[in-house]
Amino acid sequence: MKIGEVCLLTQDVKRLSAFYRWLLGLPQEDGDAVHQTLLAEETMLTVLHTDAPEGQNICLAFTVADVDAQYRRLLAAGVTVPQPPATQPWGARNLCLLDPDGNRVYLRMLPQLAEKDSSSTAG
Repeated sequence: MKIGEVCLLTQDVKRLSAFYRWLLGLPQEDGDAVHQTLLAEETMLTVLHTDAPEGQNICLAFTVADVDAQYRRLLAAGVTVPQPPATQPWGARNLCLLDPDGNRVYLRMLPQLAEKDSSSTAG
């Protein structure tokens, strides 16, 4: 069994979809105000309209090649970053940001990526 989809529930599909398109480097599209599919690979990322109150109901993590570069990009765009980049005891380097609905999103660089990056710059 595999995860087939992660769906974010929101009262403003266009706003949240635009944020994730920007974050993930996807083309910006005006799109549907009720439902948008952003990623349609093995695991889909969709945004769906709900009338339920907004809240911190989900946490997402995306693996990136350079957490520190992403941190600079987020700060330049005015994104709230409650936890700046830090190397965790298990070796991953990550940061936490808040999306427009206040959901926690982690950008992480896994230990093997961090080792590969440091060895390529050490030479």
